[in-house]
This record gives sequence, C-alpha cells and structure tokens, in this order.
Amino acid sequence: MQRNILRYLVLFGLLVFIGSCTKDNDDVINVVDQKNTSDFDAQVVTEWYDLIKTLTIETVGYTPPVAARAFGYTSVALYEAVVPGMPDKVSLSGKLTDLNLETQLETDKIYHWPTVANAVLAKMTGYFYANTTENRLTAIAALEEKFNTEFLKENGAEVHEISVKLGQDVADKILAWSETDGGKDAQFTNFPKEYAPPSGEQYWVPTAPGFQSALQPYWGSNRPFLKANFEGDALPPPPPPFSVEENSVCYQRALEVYDVVNALTPEQLKIAQFWSDDPVTTATPPGHSISILNQLIKENNTNLDIAAEAFAKLGIGISDAFISCWKVKYQTNYIRPITYINKYIDPSWMPVLNTPPFPEYTSGHSVQSGALAEIMTDFFGDNYQFTDHTHENRTDMDGTPRNFDSFYALAEEAALSRLYGGIHFEESINLGLEQGYQIGRNVNALNLDK
Repeated sequence: MQRNILRYLVLFGLLVFIGSCTKDNDDVINVVDQKNTSDFDAQVVTEWYDLIKTLTIETVGYTPPVAARAFGYTSVALYEAVVPGMPDKVSLSGKLTDLNLETQLETDKIYHWPTVANAVLAKMTGYFYANTTENRLTAIAALEEKFNTEFLKENGAEVHEISVKLGQDVADKILAWSETDGGKDAQFTNFPKEYAPPSGEQYWVPTAPGFQSALQPYWGSNRPFLKANFEGDALPPPPPPFSVEENSVCYQRALEVYDVVNALTPEQLKIAQFWSDDPVTTATPPGHSISILNQLIKENNTNLDIAAEAFAKLGIGISDAFISCWKVKYQTNYIRPITYINKYIDPSWMPVLNTPPFPEYTSGHSVQSGALAEIMTDFFGDNYQFTDHTHENRTDMDGTPRNFDSFYALAEEAALSRLYGGIHFEESINLGLEQGYQIGRNVNALNLDK
C-alpha cells in the first residue's frame, strides 16, 4: 500500500514538473511545432501559376501591360503572405512604393505555409481574373478547394482556418494597395477612345492589318514598384532622329529591317514566331517569363520560400519593365518599321508578324527579357543551362523547346526576334535590353535578408 502511494506521489510530481515546464516555455514548444516556409515544396505555387498562365490566354483584355501588372501584385502578395515563416527574410513593406503593410501573427498559433499560399493565390487570382469564363472561374474554385481539402485533412481545422485567414488578409491588403496605382480595371480600358496620338511623319500611326488604336497610352504614368526604375540609368536615351536621308541612321535602320525580313532563314522565322507571344493565343510576353520561372522551380524541386521570393522579384521586374517601356514609348511616339518602309522604301512590304498597336521605341520584348535575365541569373547563377518548354504543345506554330546556355542568351534571342519579325529597329532592341538589365539590377538590389 505504501509502495503504491509512493508511486502515485512520484508520478504526480513528474506531471507537475512537466506541466510547469510546458507553461514556462510555450514559445520554445511553438517554435519546435511551427515549421518554416522552407520546410515545404512549391507545388501549390506552381499549380496556381500554371492556371494563371491559362487564364491570361483566355481572359478578355489581358494585353501585355495588364498581364504584367497582375503578375506583379499576385507575386508580391504570395511573398508577403509566407515571409513570416522565413526567419532570415524581411517584408517588402517600406521597400516598394507606398507599400506599408503590417502582418500580425498570433504567437500562440501554428501556421501551415502552403495553406497560406493557397489562400492568398486563390484570392488574388479570383480578383484579377474575375471577368474570365465561367469554366475558368470554376477552375479557380476547384484548385483552391483541392488544396484546402488536402491541407485540412493534414493539419486539422484550427491550423487550417488561421492559415487561410492570414493568406486572405494579406491578399486584401495588397489588393487595396493595387487599386491606387493607376491601373485598376485596365483590362476594360486597353484602347481609350479619348487618346489622340501626335501628328507628324516621324510619329507612330495605327498599322496594317488591323489598324488598332493605341494600346494603354497612359500606362507609363502608373505607379511603379521601385522608383529607381524611373531614374537615371533606368531610362534610355532618345531614339535616332527621324530622317528620310539615305545616309541617316534612321533610314539605315529601316533598310536593315527590310533586308533581314526579306532574307529570313527558317531558323530566324522559328525564333520570330517562338517569341511573338501574342495576346489571346498565348499568355503574352510577361506570361512567357512567368512560365520559364515556373518550369525551373519544378525542375529544381525548389522549396516554397525560394519560389515565393523568385516570383516576387520577377513579378516586380516584369511589371516595372512594362511601365518603364510604355513611358518611353508614348514620350517618343516613334514610327514603326512597317510605316517607314511602306512610305520611303517599298510600299508593298509586310513584316512576317503583325505589328502591335503602340509606338516602336523601346522594345517591350527587350525590356522585360532584360529584366528577367538579371533577376533569374541572380537566383540560378551565370551560365545556367536550361530548356524553355513554354510552347511545346502548340499546333499553330513550331513550339519545339529551345535550349539556352544562360538567361542572357535567352534575353538576346527574345530581343532579336523582333528584328526577324519586322517589328523593331536595332536601337529599340539593344537599348531596350539595357533598359531591362538596369531594371533587373534595381530589383536585385532589394535587400530582403535580415
């Protein structure tokens, strides 16, 4: 009997001791139970961006600037939602223009970062693609529910609910911020009727075959993510002075486009078509860039933390690239090759690609590809060999995957494709690349380390 009493006393003492340790060390135990963002793979992210790529193709109004903006805000929101689980990283709040974001976690709760990512991406996608087809709205809801079902079963109701709430709260704050940048509802206002381009033989005019009016002529006035992308070296010099003299730079550049297009090799034609990335049939040039990053994240089995940071920086770079490029385009209003060549060299000449409805200088392909090259090199390294599978399932063109020895090689090919297509002059291509490189360097200069 005494032995049993002694056993009970010892057991009671142990329970009291353990209970007191638990009470005094709540934070330590929560740290052990709470996993970091880096402990998870990026499957939830890659599946959402695969869907976003499809939505960009199929949703009315998703021109390149509009798509770039959506990618930018969606990717920043993803990073901000999961950065609390990245102990070595800091928020973008205070680093991006007018972004003042406070994310408060409940210290006695556990968060599941893939659930947070699913919630924020679902809300951002539903907002930006609200005007998509009924089938695609169903696809958005289905993808969100797929991950919710899986994560709820894995983590239980309490962890799931608080994680969903965090993701949705961050999305709400980023969306409220986005609505003050000048680009809200831009998919409905691509061709403002009140805009009148300047008049003069040196200026852009609508071109064959569609003779569309100017696309997003005020886009360059939108708020950038980084003010540095609109200062100093980030802006290119003016284009060559307009001239019809045969010895002028302007005439010689037009003659170069004329000669190159008239003597295109099969490989050059393939390059022109591969990088054309026209709206409606593709996810646009910024969607092509997002596709490349998504492929690399899958191939490298990248963890959620790295994926979130990479998408955030690429999204910032691409979005600012289109604002910067459009600012220059509508400041210079430079004439397109088809207009110059038809008027001063050959009235029957046509390029192999349709000329898009906005001024020539600088090349949007060059600027956004240059930004991509700098940002992706910072993540994956110099001389990184990879294959771009973006168009491999297309039947309307040769979408054979293309191999590259570096991101700079990709950027140069994408930029040069516009010469082969008869879309841009040499200065627009080369100086556009430099414009993009500087934007990318500015993004890379964002210090997110603690």
